[in-house]
Amino acid sequence: MEQSIKLTQFSRGAGCGCKIAPNVLHEILHSSSVSSTDVRLIVGNGTNDDAAVYDIGDDKAIISTTDFFMPIVDDAFDFGRIASANAISDVYAMGGKPLMAIAILGWPIEKLPATLAQQVLEGAREICKQAGIPLAGGHSIDTVEPMFGLSVTGIVNKNNIKKNNTAAAGDFIFITKPIGLGILSTAEKRGEINPERQALMISLMTTLNTIGEQLASVKGVTAMTDVTGFGLLGHAIEMAESANLSIDIFYSLIPVVDGAKEYLAKRIVPDATYRNWNSYSTKTSFEKGVNVMEAFNLLPDPQTNGGLMFSVNEASMDEVKQMLVAHGLEMFVEPIGRFVGKREKVVEVKM
Repeated sequence: MEQSIKLTQFSRGAGCGCKIAPNVLHEILHSSSVSSTDVRLIVGNGTNDDAAVYDIGDDKAIISTTDFFMPIVDDAFDFGRIASANAISDVYAMGGKPLMAIAILGWPIEKLPATLAQQVLEGAREICKQAGIPLAGGHSIDTVEPMFGLSVTGIVNKNNIKKNNTAAAGDFIFITKPIGLGILSTAEKRGEINPERQALMISLMTTLNTIGEQLASVKGVTAMTDVTGFGLLGHAIEMAESANLSIDIFYSLIPVVDGAKEYLAKRIVPDATYRNWNSYSTKTSFEKGVNVMEAFNLLPDPQTNGGLMFSVNEASMDEVKQMLVAHGLEMFVEPIGRFVGKREKVVEVKM
């Protein structure tokens, strides 16, 4: 009975596609209140960074983050793995090393058996083990829809902290995973995905972004984030706007996960793609020759535990490419964009 239960049928959203639309989130976070100032808070909620960072002295800082969402896959164990890898990614995106995690569980006890929730936690333990950290505790509540995630604590050398707003004009942009995961997860929810592509999707979404800790040691890596619910386009715009820059995106060089374009042809697209596009369309232009309809569906596609996206100055390109190859990321050694001086449009999508 439990194996036939499909978790995605118990949630409206899926994975990072559950995120509130960017323009709505901006309205929610707006405040006229004056926040208290703590000089030891290096990164707080004044930026769009992935985590908070707090100075603890001796050139060390603590990273604190939380992330949770509703099921993106039907299998409870895989749901726990994906949600956990996604939460831990925020620490890697800041250039840090994870230390421990606390679980956040919401479960509809009257709808779904507790044994499935136990499998979600087992998946979380598996990923935490891979990251070399303990799942040290947590909190659970009875909810209408299932949800799960982690609060993660990490540590970083202050000299290696990577923010998302520190790129410079001329820096090249790299990513470490293909895009299109939101399309594949929607195909799963609709029962359209085949076993090979389902396995690929789960493999990508459970792969830890450990390279972030190593990239942080490269001074020429100037800014970093991870690609999640706002899609590649949304997170690129965040990086550019916060640095008062614009971006050229090289569309033909962006890796796309196998199967995504095929499902697009069947009009399998997450609802969050349209919410994202509505937030970013006025900031984006397309060079003649770009397949605008395809790009419209791929660039704002919400990713769950997507890859890291980071900027690199020209002098450090060879060092970074060698690091990517050493981590088995040979297919990501070509930059997918470049920061330029501020223009009317934040992003121009080029061939």
